[in-house]
Amino acid sequence: MAKTSNKDSGGKLHLKWVRSAICTPVKHKLVIKGLGFTRLNQVIERPDTPSIRGMVAKVPHLVEIVQQ
Repeated sequence: MAKTSNKDSGGKLHLKWVRSAICTPVKHKLVIKGLGFTRLNQVIERPDTPSIRGMVAKVPHLVEIVQQ
């Protein structure tokens, strides 16, 4: 079994919550919460993994990737 390490990806994503999730489906709200957002216009840093990229892909109208 091969070992996996976090050093393979090494990248970080800076995500910004730009639009309210008030009138969105419950699944979209759960994705926002799962990413770790607590308030609008908040910028957070997450590892650049396929799971995080998939979560961002589900709510592209609510979240944007900020260039640092």
